[in-house]
Amino acid sequence: MPSFGAARRLFALLSVAAAFCLSGPVAADEPTPHDGPTKPASHVEKGGHHDAHKPAAKKRRGGINPCMTPDPGPGIYRPWNGSGMSMGQVLVPHRGGISKSGQFDVVIHFHGHEPIRKEFVKTAKGMVLVGIDLGIGSGAYQSSFSSPATFTNLLSSVEAAVARHAGRPSARIRKLALSSWSAGYGAIEQILRQPAGKKVDAVILLDSLHAGYVDESAHKLKVDQLTPFIDFARRAARRQTFMFMSHSSIIPPGYASTTEVADYVVHKLGGKPKKANRHDVLGLDMIDRYDKGNFHMRGYTGNDKPDHCAHIGLMADVMKSHLVPRWKTPKAKK
Repeated sequence: MPSFGAARRLFALLSVAAAFCLSGPVAADEPTPHDGPTKPASHVEKGGHHDAHKPAAKKRRGGINPCMTPDPGPGIYRPWNGSGMSMGQVLVPHRGGISKSGQFDVVIHFHGHEPIRKEFVKTAKGMVLVGIDLGIGSGAYQSSFSSPATFTNLLSSVEAAVARHAGRPSARIRKLALSSWSAGYGAIEQILRQPAGKKVDAVILLDSLHAGYVDESAHKLKVDQLTPFIDFARRAARRQTFMFMSHSSIIPPGYASTTEVADYVVHKLGGKPKKANRHDVLGLDMIDRYDKGNFHMRGYTGNDKPDHCAHIGLMADVMKSHLVPRWKTPKAKK
C-alpha cells in the first residue's frame, strides 16, 4: 500500500493531468472535444511553422514539457488554502501585499490552478491568487457561475480569507483580474454579464476563448456568446481596462477555434492582426499580434496538447509587463 505522501502526490498528478484537456464547447449543445492533436489552422498549412517534428519542438522548448513545467517554489507565497473559501483555493503572501487602509489586489484564475501558480509566483509582487478548477469543458464553468450570487459570494470569501490571514478585519479587494486557460473562459463570460463584473479591471485569456457556430459550414460564429468579451475589449482599447488574449493554431471539432475568435474580436475593434515572427516562452512561435490601447492579442503556431499548455507560460510575462506596473500592488515579502 502506498504511503499517504505518495498517495497525495499521485492525486495531485492526476488532478493536473485532468486540467490539461482541450477546452470544451461554449454551450451545452456543442459537441465535446477529443483530447489530443487536431489539424493545424489554415494559415499554418499554407507554409507557416508546423510542429510535426517533435524532436525539434522538444529542443525549442528547452527539453521542458509545457504540460508539466518545473516548480519554481512558493517564493513569497504561502501554500494553497481552501479554508473558508466558497469555491477554489487562495494563495496569499506571507507578509504584506495589503495597503494601510486594508486594500489588496487579486487575480482569479479558472482552469489549471497549479500550473498557473508556477508562473504567477515568478513575477507577482504581492497580489493574491485564487485558483478554481471545475472539470473538463467550459459548460461546467458557465453553469457554476450562471447565478450572480456565486461570484459575489466568492469575492466575499476571498476578502474574509485575506482578513484572517493579515489580521485586518477591514480587508477589501482593490483591483480585480479574471484569468483563464482553456475551458475556464466559460466562467468569465458569465461574470462579465453580471453587475459585479463591472468591478473587473483586467481579463487574461490564455488560448481560452471559443464560440459556437450558427452555421459551421460558413464558419458563422454565435456572436452573442462573445458580446461581454468584445465590450470589455473595447474598454481596454480605450485604456479603461486591460485585456490580453492569446491563440494557438488548433482547430477543434464542431466549434470555433481561438484563432477565429481572436480575429473576430480584433475585427470588432476596427483592426487586423499583423504578421509577427518571434520565438516565445516554451517553444511558442508567434505568427500574429494586435495592440490597441490596453488590448493585446498574441497568436502562435502549434496544434497539439503541449502547444496548448505552453500558453500558460505567458502568464509570468503578462504579469510583469502589464499587471504589476498597472496596479502597483503593495509589495509583499516572505
